[in-house]
Amino acid sequence: MRRHVSPGTYCDGVSMRRPSKFTFVDLFAGVGGFHAALAGMGGKCVYAVEIDSAAAEVYRRNWGLASLGDVTADANDTTMNVPAHDVLVAGFPCQPFSKSGAQKGMDETRGTLYWNILKIIQAHHPKVVLLENVRNLAGPRHMHEWQVIIETLRAEGYRVSETPAIFSPHLLPPDRGGRPQVRERVFIGATFVGENAAGQDLDAEPLFLNRPVGGWDHKTWHLESDLPLDEDHRAEGCDLSKSERLWIDAWDDFVLQMWEEREGRRLPGFPLWADEWVLTRNLEIPEGTPTWKADYLRKNAEFYTAHRKVIDRWAKKWGIYTEKFPPSRRKLEWQAQDTARLWDTVMHFRPSGIRAKAPTYLPALVAITQTSIIGPRERRLSPREAARLQGLPDWFDFGPQQPAATYRQLGNGVSVGAVWHALKALADRDEEWLKKCGPKVLAAIQHAPANPDDALRTLIH
Repeated sequence: MRRHVSPGTYCDGVSMRRPSKFTFVDLFAGVGGFHAALAGMGGKCVYAVEIDSAAAEVYRRNWGLASLGDVTADANDTTMNVPAHDVLVAGFPCQPFSKSGAQKGMDETRGTLYWNILKIIQAHHPKVVLLENVRNLAGPRHMHEWQVIIETLRAEGYRVSETPAIFSPHLLPPDRGGRPQVRERVFIGATFVGENAAGQDLDAEPLFLNRPVGGWDHKTWHLESDLPLDEDHRAEGCDLSKSERLWIDAWDDFVLQMWEEREGRRLPGFPLWADEWVLTRNLEIPEGTPTWKADYLRKNAEFYTAHRKVIDRWAKKWGIYTEKFPPSRRKLEWQAQDTARLWDTVMHFRPSGIRAKAPTYLPALVAITQTSIIGPRERRLSPREAARLQGLPDWFDFGPQQPAATYRQLGNGVSVGAVWHALKALADRDEEWLKKCGPKVLAAIQHAPANPDDALRTLIH
């Protein structure tokens, strides 16, 4: 049984407590991915803020700290309710910069929240600042916003790289906190070198390169053992509907028949769309059709012509062209290489069809799309598995909320392993500066284990 004690204390089996080594503030805190990493390194949170009440309640349950609030009310031109601290972290709202949004950047209200972060930095000059956002923040549409962030940090005496540091947890090996999830994010790591830094060279190397760490072969991930997946084939809120099972069973039969028909050759890499299957002699491509689509239509016609008899029998058997199969379920995108069966893959029901991938690593958890279907478990990824995918320990408690709320919170969160890696990289890069300006923070990061899982396993919250 876990005992609730103050944040930042540990238990090694005999209830020995260790004092906090540094303080931090957790802005736009969500359920506490940043908190997990910093508490695991010995930090004590002195202020956390999260505007979403459901996420704030999960934060309170796990970290014993109320976070519900609005940073714009606590940090502005006339008010500063954020206390002094050593480290500031913020996964500030990404919607203004995300490709899934309008990409208005700082022209959108949420984009201006960076200015509230800057007010806190100006008031307290924490030793270390670590910001996280979607990769698109460093993309061509947001060059102005990126430059503003870098220049304002340097104006406050921070050493920071102008080159974006982009990283994904699937590039980290498991013994460094890596996870089988492609989740590219940009990290801005800044070290305070003094208020009289004017004239000094504040440029720095990026924290890391977007490539595997320590010789890790990221193609060797396997969900079954590396996540790991729960053994149970049932999980609350994760079952497939009768229709979903029908669609998968039908396309699974297709995969097996094509494997035999094509004498062991994998399915082609282009999307197979039953609504576009015609004999090549009957193919008509309308004038003005984009080149990519015309190529796609020709390949589908050629595929159907080569396997017409088998395909027609299969389509009739399963009623592919009936109301049981909506148009979005008549399309299969096979990215699972030589995986033998559809039920052995990881699937995603997309508006454009069913995408199948090998059970190695997953696409990024996101807050707005359906959760991955784990074929070998015949269900969706469970909330506990999704939490593991973000690096949260198995003791992390989401309370009585519905799975949909948990998926949304995790999709909005940060990867604990990626944060851990970023802090380690910042300590390595700025070691000489931190010896002078932030020795407590430097020592805590350097003495933390290489794998955050080792620290979080014994963290008492």
